[in-house]
Amino acid sequence: MTTKKLSENETEEILNILKVRIKKNRFNLKNLDWEEIEKRLIANPEKLWSLEQMEKTGGEPDVIKIGSAIVFCDCSKESPSGRRSLCYDHEALLARKENKPQDSAVNAAQEMGIELLDEDQYRHLQTLDKFDEKTSSWIKTPSEIRKLGGSLFCDRRYDFVFLYHNGVQSYYAARGFRGLVKI
Repeated sequence: MTTKKLSENETEEILNILKVRIKKNRFNLKNLDWEEIEKRLIANPEKLWSLEQMEKTGGEPDVIKIGSAIVFCDCSKESPSGRRSLCYDHEALLARKENKPQDSAVNAAQEMGIELLDEDQYRHLQTLDKFDEKTSSWIKTPSEIRKLGGSLFCDRRYDFVFLYHNGVQSYYAARGFRGLVKI
């Protein structure tokens, strides 16, 4: 089992990456206070570990909302490169007879300690900048749809955010998933 705690060097490295990114404040958020954010991160080493996992897999986590909870989200322009070619969930992975992907989006997110974005969160992210113009991202699928073998994903094409459906067992090289961490 993976230890969900970073070494001192890893902690310093991810904090430096996040500090630079947050100081740029690319989404013009009000009340961004790096010292408060850093304090919360240090007090929650498992969340810091999750952010480091997001960074390692190409997510470029950044703060997208601040208030009583600081919300970090994958803000890479395209779906994180280290989290693509995954089917939707573990049940779908087990059901595939041939050409199984390495993992599922739901399982990978759980292992990383992050939440898959739902449709509202994905659409909010798209109000901050243009994401997934060449890729797509699995999103949290309502249980009613999942029970019938379906799953949802989103992307941006023609300057419009689209919501689509696919079978849970499908996977594509250009489809990954985005996640978030609340602190």
